[in-house]
Amino acid sequence: NWNGIIGELFLEARPSLHITRIEVSPNATQRTARVKVRFNKAIPADMPLQLSLRYESFNSNKAHSGSIELPIKSTDDCLESTIELGAEAALWSEFHPALYRLTAEIRGAEIEDSQSTTFGLRDFAVEGTRFTINGQPTFLRGKHDACVFPMTGHVPMDVESWRRYFRIAKEYGINHCRFHSWCPPEACFTAADLEGIYLQPELPFWGSIQASDTTLVRFLTKEGLKIQERYGNHASFVMMAIGNELSGEQEVMVDMIQRFREADNRHLFATGSNNYLGFRGPAPGDDYFTSCRVPGEAIFRNHTRGSFSFADAEDGGYINHTYPNSVMSFESAVSQLPLPIIGHETGQFQSYPNYDELPKYEEAVLKPLNLEIFQQRLADAGMAEQADEFFKASGEWMTRLYRAEMEMALRTPGMAGFQLLDLQDYPGQGTALVGILDAFMDNKGLISSKEWRQSCDRINILALLPKFTYTGGETLKGEIRISNFSNQPLENAPLSWELLNHEGKRIAEGNSTIHVAAGRLESVAEIACPLPETTKADSYTLFLTLGDQGIENSYPLWIYPTKQAPPVPASSEILVTRRWDAAMSRQLAQGGSVLWFPKAEEYKGMTVEGLFQTDYWNYRMFKSICESIGKPVSPGTMGILTDPSHPALAQFPTEFHTNWQWFPILKGSRPLILDRLPQAYRPIVQVIDNVERNHKLGLLLELRVGEGKLLICMSDLPEQLHYPEARQLYESLLSYMETTAFSPSLRLTPQELRTFLTEPESESSIKFLGNISY
Repeated sequence: NWNGIIGELFLEARPSLHITRIEVSPNATQRTARVKVRFNKAIPADMPLQLSLRYESFNSNKAHSGSIELPIKSTDDCLESTIELGAEAALWSEFHPALYRLTAEIRGAEIEDSQSTTFGLRDFAVEGTRFTINGQPTFLRGKHDACVFPMTGHVPMDVESWRRYFRIAKEYGINHCRFHSWCPPEACFTAADLEGIYLQPELPFWGSIQASDTTLVRFLTKEGLKIQERYGNHASFVMMAIGNELSGEQEVMVDMIQRFREADNRHLFATGSNNYLGFRGPAPGDDYFTSCRVPGEAIFRNHTRGSFSFADAEDGGYINHTYPNSVMSFESAVSQLPLPIIGHETGQFQSYPNYDELPKYEEAVLKPLNLEIFQQRLADAGMAEQADEFFKASGEWMTRLYRAEMEMALRTPGMAGFQLLDLQDYPGQGTALVGILDAFMDNKGLISSKEWRQSCDRINILALLPKFTYTGGETLKGEIRISNFSNQPLENAPLSWELLNHEGKRIAEGNSTIHVAAGRLESVAEIACPLPETTKADSYTLFLTLGDQGIENSYPLWIYPTKQAPPVPASSEILVTRRWDAAMSRQLAQGGSVLWFPKAEEYKGMTVEGLFQTDYWNYRMFKSICESIGKPVSPGTMGILTDPSHPALAQFPTEFHTNWQWFPILKGSRPLILDRLPQAYRPIVQVIDNVERNHKLGLLLELRVGEGKLLICMSDLPEQLHYPEARQLYESLLSYMETTAFSPSLRLTPQELRTFLTEPESESSIKFLGNISY
């Protein structure tokens, strides 16, 4: 849609009879390659010609070559022959991307012509709900590509640029790439061949297909045939789809795929990616199904990814809706269909912008006007100095959300894979900073590739835990699964786990020896250990290690003291209330302390709703979409920022960012808009807003009102006392209020506070932004 014409334009002189193209159909099982040599016209009957086919491996340690000579007796414009490569032939896969160069040459008295191509000896196929590579099940750990190349403003046309791209992707465990409504150039396929990446190009369309639109149907059909003709020999070209999130007449798409399959059946086909948003299921003839859901009535059982916009799924999907655990999966959805399911555009968790990236655009064609606007908005809101903290806190949380999302797919029996949106940022659609890499494919500094691969690699250790927060004396119970989609079995591999407290002291451990075949997801061990009784809340880490190859994983846990009753203030000078009433006013007027949990329904105009995960993709775009279809708009926030050493949190272990123990607290909250308070004022626990609104938001804040001291908690902890983490935060707040450290610096008069809390904040104007440019 953007590029116009790029690449090479040239004239070439060829003999009157010449080779137009070579088609190679590999068969890894039989170690053969069926070769079709096509000519520009029928071969004259009176022209004696000889055809030679020479092949040689060129990028592996295994030297292998051969040739065959064939006298040409046909008068057709195409010759076919099968090359027997033999048992010593090298196979192509993500593990060993061995390639062959095949040269076809015709010779005669007056004619001499040759052409070369490359191919890989591989079988990429479907077996049940899995994909296989050369007979072994594989799992697609994919990324999405939307043509983001800020330095040039156009797709790279050279192999080295694409090899860099795929090497970075492989560093983060990626073995697959889906091209969103476009097809990359030959340099990309060549690079993917060399690096061992499975590609799915798409036709350049996102919209509705109707039989009556003959211009569109004719164009897409012609384009698909040309893509197959041009790139069909590439080993990396294993899948193909018509486009993105298509709608309209499915019969037209089915006919188009049938046309493509008849012309070239070397690839797997699907009518599209997330067609009809998953509500219609796969089309007849689809080899696989890329979707965010499968059709069905159960709201939270049929999803094939963990996060959604509020326009597409209730409450933003599994992760934002469900008490945190590492057990839930997509097994219900996968079990309903007999073909491979790939999670469509998995993730889409935002981080706040990193304005330190701005200098990187100085030599780029793409100019970061979006980031400059966002930076100025934050400055206008009086929070410019917090930009880096917002980036790091939202980013740290985003990486944990992505890891949880990917592990949901990895631990699902029979799931075929996922396609992340994305490993890198996307600067379009209002700006979607959803990557752990920036638009230049550089690491943002939030997570290392090694840590990321704990949840996205050929081999992963997965702990299935029903929850992450416990009380002392409970038993930690869980299951350990191994996802082994390497090319080697795990034989007699030592597996160990240990539970450590925040000081690194071992609380419990376990060891076993496991066996897992290649291409398998297996349950290999159980965890069952009593947790220590404790009088002090603490954070713990469950570490898992496999073998001596550096394969490991970890899960954060929290253990709290066993308390069932709600906390009671030890001092009569502390009033706990959920209403603004005479008692609260009297307590403050007399110089007392008040812990106030405002009733959310009374302050909707001065608050935003609570959101657990960071906002999905882009607030402005999905706000527009939700409003246009009458759906609730996402709260749009991006996690918390706090100081873990603040005395109000002394008995509530936390990092400076959101983690799993904040779930009930954030879900039960309505952060307060603090824009009218002095610019320098910062709450104890701040909620990070999106780049469109830029509200200063407080979850926990303190004020001096008259002679009294007021601590405001915008999460309804009294309603959450069945959660140990909520009880613990409640107790930590009360303990803080009983110390001299509780000394708010910002003073308001009672009238100033009442005005601040009763006059609704005006909503800034956010212009409509659709997801498609028409």
